[in-house]
Amino acid sequence: MQLIFCIFIALLLLGVVAAVAGWLRYRRLPEEEPVLNPADMECCGQHEVCEKESLLAAISKQVEYYNDEELDRFRGVASDGFSADETEEFREILYTMRNDEVAGWVRSLQLRGISLPDGIKDEVLLIVGERRGL
Repeated sequence: MQLIFCIFIALLLLGVVAAVAGWLRYRRLPEEEPVLNPADMECCGQHEVCEKESLLAAISKQVEYYNDEELDRFRGVASDGFSADETEEFREILYTMRNDEVAGWVRSLQLRGISLPDGIKDEVLLIVGERRGL
């Protein structure tokens, strides 16, 4: 019975010491808000190619065409604003290029202000992901 009482007192003292240590640590922490770096917020996971991880984003801001100049007419169209025929036009261009060109093509579209149609985003993600070994 005395052993249980000693263990209880020891645990109680340990809890009090931990509470005091936590309270002292909390009091010594600076009370300023964390600074958010805008560069850390670039990648939200909703893009075909994350600019934060894309080597092409760091290399060049110059637009490169992949025999797709006709897509410039879609500049400013929302990704959900494409018809089935227009989506098929993007898909046709996608499947005529090599897998190692897809990330560059998507980057080129981004630089030109052209959104990928929602209907092919999963396909693009799959190709880029396979290429990167994800």
